[in-house]
Amino acid sequence: MSNQLSRASKSRAGMWFWEVDRVLLLLAFLLIAIGLVAVAAASPATARRYSDASHQMAPMYYFWRQLMWVCVSVPVLIGVSMLPTTLARRLSLIGAGVFIVLLALVPFVGHEVNGARRWISLGISDLQPSEFLKPLFIVSTAWMLSFRARDPELPVLFVTGGLTALIGVLLMMQPDFGQTIVFGLVWVILLMISGISPAAIAGLGGTAIAGVVAAYFFYGTARTRIDNFLFPTKEAALSDRYQLEMAHDTLAAGGLTGAGPGSGQVKFKLPEAHTDYIFSVIGEEFGLIACAVIVLLYLAIVIRVLMKLLDEEDAFRLLAAAGLAAQFGVQALINMAVNTGIAPSKGMTLPFISYGGSSMIALSIGYGLLLAFTRRNPYLKRSPYTVRWSN
Repeated sequence: MSNQLSRASKSRAGMWFWEVDRVLLLLAFLLIAIGLVAVAAASPATARRYSDASHQMAPMYYFWRQLMWVCVSVPVLIGVSMLPTTLARRLSLIGAGVFIVLLALVPFVGHEVNGARRWISLGISDLQPSEFLKPLFIVSTAWMLSFRARDPELPVLFVTGGLTALIGVLLMMQPDFGQTIVFGLVWVILLMISGISPAAIAGLGGTAIAGVVAAYFFYGTARTRIDNFLFPTKEAALSDRYQLEMAHDTLAAGGLTGAGPGSGQVKFKLPEAHTDYIFSVIGEEFGLIACAVIVLLYLAIVIRVLMKLLDEEDAFRLLAAAGLAAQFGVQALINMAVNTGIAPSKGMTLPFISYGGSSMIALSIGYGLLLAFTRRNPYLKRSPYTVRWSN
């Protein structure tokens, strides 16, 4: 094995080991490890919540399930990161088409959980098409926008905008307002990186504001979420406002250093402690310092990617890697904003930390693509035999 990973090795594993960004890989593994610890802390609270007189769940049920998903996801992440750029792009385009079709089928064949129809049952588990579509949509959009570097007159703005609008409509039918926001934000970020005019950016900003206003008046889910956040009422314990208040109380209960592993008590009152509000569980059991470390890990990933892209000359790789990093950062930011009470509840998982099979595997695919598009031969530019040809 050591010979395969040596600098002289010509094997796929050896070349991958020296080309992949090992810092980004390490940061991902750190988040996955933190996620296992966090799910172990949240699992007893969730197991108790979903147990009843006829069915008692084991306290560590969700931890063992998450460990299984990690064992599946890590090989997926590494395997995808080994893909050549061309193959990764082609598979992403095909995958995007497949998951758009599945997303369109969700309202008809999906099953409902907590008032939302977002999952397709596969028997042993549930598939959430929107989670898998996110990284594939980003790569596909980056590919279309990269043509602007060759011909700025191509109508890629309207084509990608139409694709984003279609996905947004399908998501709002579920309903999934949070994912709609993520897709829209990442699309706008990709447009800005591709170099659209300030006037177009201003127009998009105005359209976004008008869209939010329209959603409030004509889309019941958005109106309910916004009203519960801005105008809280003393409603039933399952209201969005109750979840936000409990998330804040759980997050603050541990102080700076936390109550200690397994010692948290407020988490037992917190709905979805293992998924949407796992950041609050970390705050209670491991403290605000641990939460700050997690924030820094996400920030380090985004900054690391952007620094690597400063000298990237391929428009597609630049857009794809930047878009995937943006999606990773935006999703983490939204989840933490909800947990701290800054934003209304959106049902958004914390990347690599929240429990969930679809989320873990989809994030591993996305992060694997990110590693594939940021792979570099560290000795290519140092070689005296490398010649840069110009017109």
